Amino acid sequence: MSISASFSTPGLLLASALTAYLAFVAPWLGKRQYDRLARRRAHDPRALVHAYRLWIAEEWIWVAVTAAILMLSPGVSAADLGFTMPGNLGEVAPALAGMGAALAISVVTARRLARSGKAMPGQAAVAHLLPRTPAERWHALAMSVTAGVCEEIVYRGLLIAIGVGALGLSTTAAAALALAVFAVGHLYQGWKSMLAVALAGCALTALYLATGSLLLPILMHALMDIRGLVCTPQPASKTVGQAA
Repeated sequence: MSISASFSTPGLLLASALTAYLAFVAPWLGKRQYDRLARRRAHDPRALVHAYRLWIAEEWIWVAVTAAILMLSPGVSAADLGFTMPGNLGEVAPALAGMGAALAISVVTARRLARSGKAMPGQAAVAHLLPRTPAERWHALAMSVTAGVCEEIVYRGLLIAIGVGALGLSTTAAAALALAVFAVGHLYQGWKSMLAVALAGCALTALYLATGSLLLPILMHALMDIRGLVCTPQPASKTVGQAA
């Protein structure tokens, strides 16, 4: 994959501000918002819906800022941020099949565990994000799709381009740095779950670098989040929060 991004001064200033927010402010703010949701969830039936709406709006603002950076930087093409059709599909097909199979198996496993009153490993870390009503499920679906689209555009597309074009890093080094910011962005889930997020991010990053396109990472990211939020039932005999 080749990236030849050349950011203008206004574009670079805006990109630096967004990067600083993602690396330092968003993790702290996300944890604070999740802790607030945990306190309100039991007595406020609209708490989860309101939280999802806030996070969905925030992530689309990230994308709007990314679009502004592109418009301010004529030396940065859409392809530099992964907005192109994927290549090397034959080479990544086995990996895609494996990821798809793993998602399907995890859905079946989650349902079987839930019927026996058990939770999936790591499920407690996002217990308060799991929907219980139809309205919450629709918002969880919207959040999953939003995360797939917006987080891939920003954490994978934009941050790697900044690392290469502004910091002069190799594509691999820029991807590693972007992955670290992506993992830290999930601080609210705790350190153990952040390791799982980092592993998933590695797979998505490898898929991006192999194809040169964000299309497949977006699809797989959205499916992963749908599996984690929409297709992960609560244990039959007790809530995840109690199980934790």
